[in-house]
Formats: sequence, structure tokens, C-alpha cells
Amino acid sequence: MNREIHLVERPKAAPTHEHIKIVENNQPEPGSGEVLLKMLYVSVDPYMRGRMSDAKSYVAPFQLNEPIEGGAVAEVVQSNADQLSEGDIITGMLPWKEYTVQKAEGLRKIDPSLGPITTSLGILGMPGLTAYFGLMDIGQPKEGETILVSGAAGAVGSTVVQIGKIMGCRVVGIAGTDEKTSYLKEELGVDATINYKTENVSEALQEKCPDGIDVYFDNVGGDISDAVYPLLNKYARIAQCGAIASYNVPNDKGPRIQMHLIKSSVLIKGFTVGDYQNRFSEGFQHLSKWLSEGKLTYEETITEGFENIPDAFFGLFEGSNLGKQLVKVAEPSQKS
Repeated sequence: MNREIHLVERPKAAPTHEHIKIVENNQPEPGSGEVLLKMLYVSVDPYMRGRMSDAKSYVAPFQLNEPIEGGAVAEVVQSNADQLSEGDIITGMLPWKEYTVQKAEGLRKIDPSLGPITTSLGILGMPGLTAYFGLMDIGQPKEGETILVSGAAGAVGSTVVQIGKIMGCRVVGIAGTDEKTSYLKEELGVDATINYKTENVSEALQEKCPDGIDVYFDNVGGDISDAVYPLLNKYARIAQCGAIASYNVPNDKGPRIQMHLIKSSVLIKGFTVGDYQNRFSEGFQHLSKWLSEGKLTYEETITEGFENIPDAFFGLFEGSNLGKQLVKVAEPSQKS
């Protein structure tokens, strides 16, 4: 039998096990032009919370009583497609199933010489590209400027802070544990950190951003961002990547920000990585180069077991992960 993870009820606040169910179905058979895939690693990401709601967004909501889907790495165990062979390791948007049948189109074969296969879901995948385009295209950092990053120890944030240092900027990172702030300073070279759970964020920002903030890469929103707006410099840029503080808070409200944007001529732009799809090769080229040169590093939090995918997802909203949160489902059948 083949296990699948379905969304069975739409959460109104934080998702729990009552909203998700593991079901069993027969293992599928590939048709012409299709491949049978064995799931190896699953990526769980905050944006998936939005897809659990039946609301208009930049991507369609998950369907009830159907498998949840997301970024994944899988092995080709049977191929009826010319583009892929048995034993190939691929990445793509896949349903949460132990085995799945997919058309070869839309799947990307992973080059293992670039790094471990998990990097295709992290620093050399969607999070890395999100960090690159959000900072470089919207943030447009200049040497000597101050960059502030919320959610700085996550998969996207930890890449942003490193690119900021490569660009010669002063980088301040906000995270939620002493372990994470130590990682940011000692491993990633961040100039200053704020633990939003133990420090007064408004006071800490004034102390650690004495010259104001030129670029704000926002993964969090909520009260943290409310404290940031008064410190934005003239012509500051905000890359609005996420708002995880509000994802599970119905009818969340905060201070009015318009006056701060007007008086400092601030640019704020929301984005998703899909906005840059026609430039992915550019981002991938820079990220892979920096990684090979040792200018970028990464951290992964890996949970094991298909049945533990929901708990790994829920943990994102508690900040339990350092770096990229993945779930290891199986080992490859053969070395590649």
C-alpha cells in the first residue's frame, strides 16, 4: 500500500492533526511518458498554510480530501519517459505520497556534483532563489548600508544575511532563540542580532541599528515589523517575503504604516519567487558559485519518517527549525 497525506478540513487558526489525515491507496503504475517516483525528502514551508485556506491568493488552495503537495526530492524507480532513467534523482512539486506517478515534464534532474541532493530544496532551490531575488532585485543593497532580516535563522533568512555580507553591508538578524542568534553571529557573520522572545524589539532595534535601516527583508510581519517602520531611512527598501506571524491569526490588525512610508520615501514590494521564474538561471548561477567558493553555507533540520511530515510542518509556526526544515522519507535505492 502507498501512504498519502490529505487535507481533510480547512484550519481557521493554527493547523493541527485534525485537519490532516494519512490514508492508504494502491501504488500507482506509470503510463506513457510518465515516471514512478519514490519520495526521498519533503520540504515543508510556511506558504503552505495559505494554501490550506479557501481564499484567493497567488496559488490555488489545496483541495480537501486530496494529497497536499510541495517541493520534494524523489528517485525514479520506473520510467516510461525518454528524459529520465531509473535511478535518476529529481526535484519538483510533488504530492505528499510515498510513491507517485508524474509526467517527466516539470521535473528537474539533480546534479549531485553541486552538493547534497537536499540543497535542491534549500540553498540551491526555492529558499535560496527567494533570498537572492528578494534582496538583490528589491532590496538593492549598497556597500555600507544596514540590512535588517526578520526570521533570519530560517532557510530564506539565513541565505539573505549571507548575501548581505557578500555585498559589504552591515547585517542585523532577528530570531527567536539564543541558539539561533549565536548561529547567526558565530557561523554566518551577522553583525548584530535580536532575540525577539527575550528582548524588547523596539529598544533593541534602536541600539543595534543606530544609523537606521536601509533594507528590511521581512519574513515575519506582525509586531516585529510594527517596530521596524519608524527606523526606516530615507529611500529604504522593504522586500516583503512573508508574514508568518499573521498566518494563523484571523483578522490580524496592526498600526498604520503609510506615514512612515511617505515621510521616508520607502519602497515596499511584496513578492513570491515565482515572479522571477524567467531569471532562475541567473540566481542559480550566483548561488552555486558562492556555495562552491565557501561564501555561502547552510543548515538543515531533518525530521525522519513519512508519518512525521505534519509535525515538521506544524513546527514551522513555533520556530523549531534552524535553517531549512526537511523530512527524510527514504534512502535512494542506488547511489547516484
